[in-house]
This record gives sequence, C-alpha cells and structure tokens, in this order.
Amino acid sequence: MNKGLSVAIVGATGAVGQEFLRLFDLRDFPVRDLRLLASKRSEGKTSTFKGVEYTIHEAKSDSFENVDVAFFSAGASRSRELVPHALKAGALVVDNSSAFRTDPNIPLVVPEINLDAVGASDRLVAVPNCSAIILLMAVNPLRKLGTIDRLIVSTYQSASGGGAGMMRLLEDETKALVLGTELPPSPLSTRYAYNLFSHNTPIDDSGYNEEESKVIFESRKILSMPELKVNVTCVRVPVLRAHTETVTIEFEGDAPSLEDVRSVLESSPGVRVVDDRSGNRFPTPLDASGQDNVLVGRIRQDLSNPKAICFMVSGDQLLKGAALNAVQIAEAVLAREAVG
Repeated sequence: MNKGLSVAIVGATGAVGQEFLRLFDLRDFPVRDLRLLASKRSEGKTSTFKGVEYTIHEAKSDSFENVDVAFFSAGASRSRELVPHALKAGALVVDNSSAFRTDPNIPLVVPEINLDAVGASDRLVAVPNCSAIILLMAVNPLRKLGTIDRLIVSTYQSASGGGAGMMRLLEDETKALVLGTELPPSPLSTRYAYNLFSHNTPIDDSGYNEEESKVIFESRKILSMPELKVNVTCVRVPVLRAHTETVTIEFEGDAPSLEDVRSVLESSPGVRVVDDRSGNRFPTPLDASGQDNVLVGRIRQDLSNPKAICFMVSGDQLLKGAALNAVQIAEAVLAREAVG
C-alpha cells in the first residue's frame, strides 16, 4: 500500500466521520496529511487524531488540492457538488452517500462481495446503503449453496442510520420521558423514544419508501442479479446503534441443509455466527455495536416453504454499514495500485 497519504474527510463532524478517524488509527491507515472538512457552521472546531488536534474547515471546491484519498459522508447533495472537484484534483473518492449508487458507470462495492467491480481506471467508488451491506454480507455467501430466487426482508434500523442528530434525538427524548420533562423539538412526525415507525424517507407511488427502494436496487446491482425478487419493509426502532434484519431466502430448488448454511457462514470473512438455540442467544444490535463483523443467527428452515431458509442479522451501521466498508474499499484499491 502507498505510504504517507494526504487524506480528506468530508463530513468529519458527523457520526461516520468520527468513525473514520478511529478506524484510521486502529487499522494503521497511512495518513500523512489529514484534512477535516464539514459545513460552514463547523468551521474552526477541532478534532483529535493520534494525539494531534486538527482544525475543521468548510468543505469547498478548492479543498482537495494534492489530496490522495477523499472520504465523503456529508449527504448526497454535498457529494454531487464537491465530488467532481475532488476527482479533478486527482483524488481517489469513496462516497458514502446515495448520490452515485444508481449510476451504472460507478461501482457500488462491498469488498467481500464484488471488489472486482472496481476497474483500474475507476477513481470514484460508491458505498452501498447500510441495510443493503448488512443484508448481503449474510446473503451472498449462501449463493454457493444454490440459486437464490427471492429475498424477503424486514429491517429494524437504529438511530445511527439517521446520523448524530438522530442519535441525540433518541437520547434526549428518552431522557425527557424518564424525567417527566418536556420533549425536545423533533423533525419526525411521531415520537421516537419508546416507539417504532416506518422508515422516515419519502414514499413513492408504489407504496415503498426510499430506503426500501434503495435496498432492492442496490442488492440487485451488487449481486449482479438484475431480476432478483426482493421485498423489503424498513422500520426505524428506538435502538441507538446497529441495525438488525430478519431475512427469508427462497432458492430455486430445495433449500440447503442448515448444517451447510452454518458451515458456509462460519467460513465467510466479515461474518460471525451467533446461533445458540439452547441459550436463546442470537444476534442483537447491542452485541453488534462496535464490531467489524456482521452477526448472523436464528438460522432455521421456513416451515411454510421447503425452498426457503430464515435467519436474522445484526451489523453496526456506522462501521460495516458505512465507515469500515469505505476504508476497506480504499485499502484494497491502494494495495492494488501499489502492486500494479
């Protein structure tokens, strides 16, 4: 891998931005020069990396001169505005927003699944939706056992998916309810604490919300299965961090044995099986929080369909669902460039 890189983080003050800093340290990402960029209101704030205090600056079109790698996690509109400038400056760009995911010319990548989608000339790589990443980390390995015909998915998505502001809202509302004080102002149409609700994204004419449509489209693109049947219901739950999903996989033929399913998942990078029936111990968002691996359990046959198996999965939305996936992409591309 290249040594001594100039690295920029756009969205440095957000929850994912802070995870980038932690991961750079833990994974010894070769940072020589660090540029922390955010909105104008964050200008002048500071953040610490490896004991050094860095000043946060407003992200502008001229912020990327001599930057080797730029990680974006500041929303789709900011990515659409600034990514072209980072690319023009010569940076490798890894974008966590939805801005470029649907573009057929831009790779949408989970490194354990489709790293080969990144061509030698690609300088922009999109990170998939967090729910799609967590889902496919468990689904993709099972393609070894048969052809998948349909996915039925329900998500239980934490506040971290809405960023640091959503996490604070859940904490503040919970505190207010416990203390019996007035609830804080909220952008949501319903109370968050002690509640759950349909994912807070716009609903189209089909009745599906934007999050559900993302999971459907992105799953097909990542797996290179444009005709894959996918049905998704996305729900926001009062959990601070890490998403959980329940999944039914229908195969074209009879479902594989549970022994084969467990064996394949146990040998899959980035996956950890948590499936203790006797102890009623299965994946939880609490256990998944702070973990690089996606947790998979409740593995069982669908008693209503001999072609299907069911399981649940939990994964840290801020890590494998966002920052970790992005860093893994950059590490892999840089390593390939060093060899090439």
